[in-house]
Order: sequence, then structure tokens, then C-alpha cells
Amino acid sequence: MLQGAIAQSTIRTSVVLGLRLAVQAGGLLLVARLLEPQQFGAFTGVAALAVMLGTLATFGTHLVLLGEMSKDPVRRAQVLPYAMPTTLVCGGVLLAVFFLIHALALQGSGIGWRVLLAIGVAEMLLQPLLALAAAQLLALGRTARSQLLQTLPLFLRLVAAGSVFVLQPPDALSMYGYGYCIATVIALMVVVRYMPRAWPPPRQWRLPTRRELHESASFAVLNITAIGPAELDKTLAVRLLPLTAAGLYAAGARIVGAVTLPVIALMLSAMPRLFREGQNHPQRTALLLRWIFAATTLYSMVLAAALWWCSPLFVWLLGDKYGGVDEVVRWLCIAVPGMALRIAAGSALMALGQPWMRAGFELGGLVVLVAASGLLTVRYGTYGMPLALACAEWTMAAWGGILVVRCSKTVRMLRPDR
Repeated sequence: MLQGAIAQSTIRTSVVLGLRLAVQAGGLLLVARLLEPQQFGAFTGVAALAVMLGTLATFGTHLVLLGEMSKDPVRRAQVLPYAMPTTLVCGGVLLAVFFLIHALALQGSGIGWRVLLAIGVAEMLLQPLLALAAAQLLALGRTARSQLLQTLPLFLRLVAAGSVFVLQPPDALSMYGYGYCIATVIALMVVVRYMPRAWPPPRQWRLPTRRELHESASFAVLNITAIGPAELDKTLAVRLLPLTAAGLYAAGARIVGAVTLPVIALMLSAMPRLFREGQNHPQRTALLLRWIFAATTLYSMVLAAALWWCSPLFVWLLGDKYGGVDEVVRWLCIAVPGMALRIAAGSALMALGQPWMRAGFELGGLVVLVAASGLLTVRYGTYGMPLALACAEWTMAAWGGILVVRCSKTVRMLRPDR
């Protein structure tokens, strides 16, 4: 039974993602208490930029790997030999772009070049290699294990934050920045130790063909537009708001983003089946999509209400210096249902073989986010960023939902289930 298999996998994955949520929450609390709001806002904005650029480092090859191995695990040997050199070359280029963007747009953040280098290496060279390993586990249906792998560097960063919090060095921001990178190095060493065949040896590497490059490029665009709404707002906040206000917004946005993890768990658990059946069994896929969207809508509405009610708790958790973060969280509640539905719609379009449609509606959302944030922060200050995010998320949710319905109808007309 479809719902049974997906639900069981979702529950297992939710347990792991619950652990990930606890790790993220612990890291958020420690780093926020360690740094002043202006330092926290600057660090979060710069790290968000690194994460966004880092999603391009694989050039979409990890999603190609996921799709191909979901159909046949043997296809691993066809993708990884060109995925590895592509990832390392793109990562190096993006690291230079990261420094350039910081010099041109974020110089006022106060983040030193050594910390920038540590963050950039972690997100643009090391983390993409972990993504290739995690994609293999996910394609084999080992969703919980793949999420454990991706949680490992977060846990080690929590350990780094805890160490800095206990030691209280004079330059806590720099020390945590170095720990941020070291944590990813250790996670990579664990993968080498326990997944010795995670990547092919260099002698098997090759350049991608034109067809392979075109295929992976669509997924690369998909990846950057998918992560953009979750990260670009923090970078924009550093640019558009005073650093203290940017810190309050970043703390609230991280809280809201973390509690949407069950939606991600649901989609991760459904992805292998959607990849296999999305275009060949449209009736069953339509049933699965209705179930997913119903669960997502219900969860997101309950979540928004709970966050609104619990918002005063976050001032107590983060400390008095983050006074006002409760109001930011309440404004962000407007965006929560749109955020969850956008995640579901984007994953559905990818499984239906329409990556460019997903990239298109998410790119449109990013344009809305940039335009709205520029206009609304001038008028409403700190609260303009939550409103801009809500505009972008609901635009993407509506647009993406329309595209999913249209694609599902088209596939059912062309390939009815036998």
C-alpha cells in the first residue's frame, strides 16, 4: 500500500530529522548566545550566501545521481566518474565568486577573510562531496541514513559551538568559523572510513559529455532556486537592515526554517517512488500527490499556529539581547504554509520530469523576494523582511501548485495507467 510504505519511511526519516532539528536548535541557541545580534546576523548572512553558492558546486550531478540510481543502482558507475571532477572544479570557481560578492556587497559585515575562507571551503568544496555520498543512500531507499550523514557535520558544528561557548575566547566569531570548517572535514573523514566506495578513484574520472552537462545543468539551476528562498533572505537582511535587526531576523527565520523539516522528510521519503512512477503510472502518482499536499497543508497550518503561540519562548531561549525576535517569528508565521507547499510542489515537479518548470517558478519567487524586500524594509524596517518572504513563498506555492496540476493532467492524458 502506497501510504503505508511512504508513511513508514516518513516516520523513520522524521525521527532522524527530529535529531537534526535538535542539533540545529542547539547550534542556533549556542551560537546566538555566543554572539551579539549584529555578529550573529553578519555570520548568518555570509554563511547563507556560502550555502547558496555551495548548492551549485556539484552542478546538479548529485540530483542526476539520485534520479539514475533510483531507477537502477548500477547506473552509479555512469554518473560518479564525471560528477567528482565537475564538483571540485565548480567548487573552486564558486569559492572565488564568494569572495568577490562579499567584497562588492557585504563588506560591512565585519567578517574577516580567514573566517570567509573557512566557511567557503566547508560549503563549496567539502559539503558537496558529502552530498554525492548522501544521494547514493537516498536513491537506495536508505533515507534515514542519508539524513544521518547530512546531520553529522551539523552535530560536529554544535560540538564546535559548545567548545567555543565554554572556552569564551576573545574572538569567538573567528573561532567558531574555524570550527565550522573543521567539523565538515571530520564528517568527510567519517564518510571515507565507513563508505569507502562513496566516490570513484581519480583514475576513473572523466569530463562530462555535452548531453550529461545539459542534464546536470537543469538540476543545478533547480538546486540553486530551491535553496534560494531559504537562504537569500538572510543575505539580503545583512545588506538591507542594520546588523542588529538582521540578527533578529536571521534568528527568527532559522527557527521557522528548522520546524518545516517534517515536510522535507515526507518529500525525501516519496522521492524515489515519484522518480520511478512519476511519468509511467500517472494515476498512482496523482493519488500520492493528493495525499502529500493534504498532509503538508494540515501540518503547516498547525505549525504556524503553534509558532505564533510559542513565540515569546524564543526570547527566553536566545536571551534578552534578542528581545523582539518573538515579533519577527509571528510575522514569519504568515510565510509558513506557503513555504511548506512550495517545498512539496517543487519536489513533485522534479519527479514529474519538469525540472525547468520548478526552476522557473522558484526563480520567479526569488525575483519577488528581492523586489519585495527592497520595498518593504524601507517602509516597515525589520518586519519588512518577513513580509517579503511571505510574498515570495505564497507566490511560489500558488504558481507551483498550478504547474503540478497541469503536468499531472498532461501525463495522465499521454500515459494512462494500464
